[in-house]
Amino acid sequence: MTNDILDASIWEEAWRTDPTTFANRVKKSGLDPAHAFDDKAKIFDKQAFSEEGIRRRERIIGWLEDQGVAWKGASVLDVGAASGGFSIPFAERGAEVTAVEPCVPLADLLLENAGKLESGSVKLEREKFETIDLDTAGWRDAFDLVFASMCPTVSDWQSVESLISCARQYCYISTTAGGREHGLLDEIWPLITDRQREPDHSEMVYLLQLLYLKGYSYASLITREMKTTELSIDAAIEEVMVLLRLQQIPADEQTRRTVTEYMQRTYPDNKVVFQQGGRFGKVLVQIRDRHMYSRDIRKT
Repeated sequence: MTNDILDASIWEEAWRTDPTTFANRVKKSGLDPAHAFDDKAKIFDKQAFSEEGIRRRERIIGWLEDQGVAWKGASVLDVGAASGGFSIPFAERGAEVTAVEPCVPLADLLLENAGKLESGSVKLEREKFETIDLDTAGWRDAFDLVFASMCPTVSDWQSVESLISCARQYCYISTTAGGREHGLLDEIWPLITDRQREPDHSEMVYLLQLLYLKGYSYASLITREMKTTELSIDAAIEEVMVLLRLQQIPADEQTRRTVTEYMQRTYPDNKVVFQQGGRFGKVLVQIRDRHMYSRDIRKT
């Protein structure tokens, strides 16, 4: 058993095949993670630049700075940049930002937001990170900070290695740490099925274990974060249908009727407000320390 715990290949395979991870749930549901939430782009953008969203990102940026990250003149690769919730403040602080965002509505909003910058700029790459040839693009070991916040690209250890390969100083990754909460899904769930919800996926367990086993230097932080979401009835119905598919609940017409009737009965003012969030993990891999350690080994 001890050998299994210390065997990185076992953890890599477990992460790749775990049916509860977001990536594997998406595959099983048939959703395209790059486009599943296209219709929510404006909502995501509003949340990212709301007072609540700004407070949340400033806490993360402050934590990065406490770990030694500096922005002035730094090159930053923001993977899964959405509408620029982090790309924009990185650029405002003096970083040279390359943002990767394949979702067309979000990418368009990012360009719109970047156009309002009084200083700095953001370069946009609309292709999926996993389809970019990193050697041809010249991205390997090219960025002071690689930043991937709640990005569907992070689906297994191979994807993590691809991100790390682009960094020369730091690589930041955030993902779920279990305990996801969604007030609206909790409301709807007993109307649809009497089965228990599947356990929340926790990619952070695999990420931390593999970083440790492979000898990386890193700082980590686990927090519980909640946000308020307000949707119209139509938008709320679509969100619930996607979430049910991710939970392997048939999103058929009967289910849609049940959800629609509940929404119309419960929210007559066409305003659906709920809380969502949970526990999230943040990791800052210190690539610089790894390079220094490798040079020391070669000298001995």
